[in-house]
Amino acid sequence: MSETQAMLLVIAVVLFAGALNLWLYIRLNRKYVKLIDHHRQFIHLIETPNDFMYYAEVYPDVKFKYLSPSAENFFGKGSNEDAYVNPEVVFRDVHPDDKDLLLKKIAGEVDFNQPLIQRWKDKSGEYRWFEEYATPVYEHGRLVAIQGMLRNIDERVIMQEKLEYQLHHDSLTDLYNRTYFKEIFELLDEEKSVSAGLLLCDLDQLKYTNDTFGHAAGDELIKKAADQLASCVEEPAIAARIGGDEFVVLLQDIHEADLTAQLARVRAGCKEAGIFLSIGAAYTASSNGQMKDLFSLADKNMYKDKELNKQYT
Repeated sequence: MSETQAMLLVIAVVLFAGALNLWLYIRLNRKYVKLIDHHRQFIHLIETPNDFMYYAEVYPDVKFKYLSPSAENFFGKGSNEDAYVNPEVVFRDVHPDDKDLLLKKIAGEVDFNQPLIQRWKDKSGEYRWFEEYATPVYEHGRLVAIQGMLRNIDERVIMQEKLEYQLHHDSLTDLYNRTYFKEIFELLDEEKSVSAGLLLCDLDQLKYTNDTFGHAAGDELIKKAADQLASCVEEPAIAARIGGDEFVVLLQDIHEADLTAQLARVRAGCKEAGIFLSIGAAYTASSNGQMKDLFSLADKNMYKDKELNKQYT
């Protein structure tokens, strides 16, 4: 091969390598542009007014590396910049009851496969509910960062609270209902051993009111009796409607004198309001395995009281 041919071969190889590098660069650049575009589309999809993303180092110190702009919808204009400068704001603004969860998350002591529910103080000082999906970042087996997305779930929490309230409260009177009373009753009977007292109440006027004035008037009487009963009962005692004209007051961890005093308050309040209740009281020093007998005794005493009331009516 002549010197000229060798030179041409070298030039050809250089040109080929250059062309190959240029082709690879263009291909990689297209992939990079496509990746960035997909990333922007992803961010656009998840960064709704109710969502925001973050990336934070947690070792050696907590430090935010990214907070999406939508976070300021909740925490106010300039709050992202404040968090970059002073990441301690997370400990200041988390709800006190959720601080332990935050510390466990930073330490990697939570199940990252499950959503984390927590409350954060917003720009108006109100606590808002968030559901967080967090992903840990490890280096050499050590948790060094966490990235995640938080979604505001205020509406869901309000709906859940409303459903839970409806589950345990009587729709007509807003007193606790039979379902809730049964749960507490069974808890005292099967799992706890404390003193307990019952006031079993029957609304004497209901049948007469329904027959004479109609069921709408009967409902108003039930509500009036429930309001009066609720005004005479203080937590932790509970007042519940367990039947059409039946109410119960349940007290726990009390002395028998407390039950007697509660009975006197209910009688006095109902008398003043013109509500006629037949009431049976019963007390036990230990609830465990005794609640059914306690209820039976209160029921018997209630019917005795009803017979006495008939004599005076």
